[in-house]
Amino acid sequence: MTTPEKSSRHLRRHGARRYTALSVLAVAVVSSGTGAAVVSTTSSATPQSATPEKAAPVTTTKPADPTVALEQDFVRVVKAVQPSVVEIMTTTGLGSGVVFDTKGDIVTNAHVVGDATSFVVLFSDGTRAKGTLVGTYAPDDLAVVRVSPPKGIRAAHFGSSSALQVGDIVLAMGNPLGLSSSVTDGIVSFNGRAVSEGNGVVLPDLVQTSAAINPGNSGGALVDLSGQVVGVPTLGASGGSSGTAVTGIGFAIPSDTVKLVVPQLVATGKVTKSGRASLGISGTTALSFGGQAVGVEVTGLVPGGPAARASIAVGDLITKIGSTATPELAELQTVLAGLDPGKRVQVTVSSPSGAERVVVVVLGDLASS
Repeated sequence: MTTPEKSSRHLRRHGARRYTALSVLAVAVVSSGTGAAVVSTTSSATPQSATPEKAAPVTTTKPADPTVALEQDFVRVVKAVQPSVVEIMTTTGLGSGVVFDTKGDIVTNAHVVGDATSFVVLFSDGTRAKGTLVGTYAPDDLAVVRVSPPKGIRAAHFGSSSALQVGDIVLAMGNPLGLSSSVTDGIVSFNGRAVSEGNGVVLPDLVQTSAAINPGNSGGALVDLSGQVVGVPTLGASGGSSGTAVTGIGFAIPSDTVKLVVPQLVATGKVTKSGRASLGISGTTALSFGGQAVGVEVTGLVPGGPAARASIAVGDLITKIGSTATPELAELQTVLAGLDPGKRVQVTVSSPSGAERVVVVVLGDLASS
């Protein structure tokens, strides 16, 4: 979304096709009339005076240029996917979206819709439609906006993000800075990165790409060379405390997450199964007298949730999950982002009196917490 755009505060298989240049060599031979090739010699004893047969012109085929072939693939993919990428406008800013189905459901980022419930949706052919909010799921920064489908609406095809390999070529399509129908290119730089949005939300399994992700790209399409959407761009990196934009580091919500979450939003407006682990607590980073982060203080419990069943109480301090220290809430969330619901984990807890214990917690699903 252009205003405001999210960023990670401290950071910010359908494989790409290979092309091999093929040279075609045309060889002309002189025929004897019998179909056999002839090698002509001249005898010094019996000179011959024959008019040599005129050779057929030699034709050659210019070797295929892999650069041209790649350019043609880019053009083909953009033409195929562009009609499915839209601009979403609210009273406070704009972002991008991708047509999820021909009924008029459009997937975008939760931070693009913000608190808005009505929208103006602009299609690549200039068609405008009024949109309404179907539902949001902030933990995965996803939302669905619905429009009355215009004639010829085209849904994107969502591929498998888990099949991506580092080095695969991808295109980012959206409306950066309000420049509608813009496209940037890059590669998959990493697949499966957990990144904090800086607002208490940690997004797991993100696709990191070198394709430029700018304000307004959020909610658009990250597309492979098969024309399949493999991610929804959501974050551009920024450098340290300065907040300066970092070139070549952007992140997209994986298409596998989109395919799990969005159908639930479309059907009911809410998510009941996220595939993400949860302790069933609310918490805050606890600081020592010297101002050093020392753990996550439990400030609330989901009744009957995983932590409550393991006898973790409000006021307890969670300092480790397994062997990984969790001095801050963001680190606790990052650890959980890499775990699955149903997994049994050891949690190190300190009581308000300072007594330390280790409990076993069976993790729940974040959507039910």
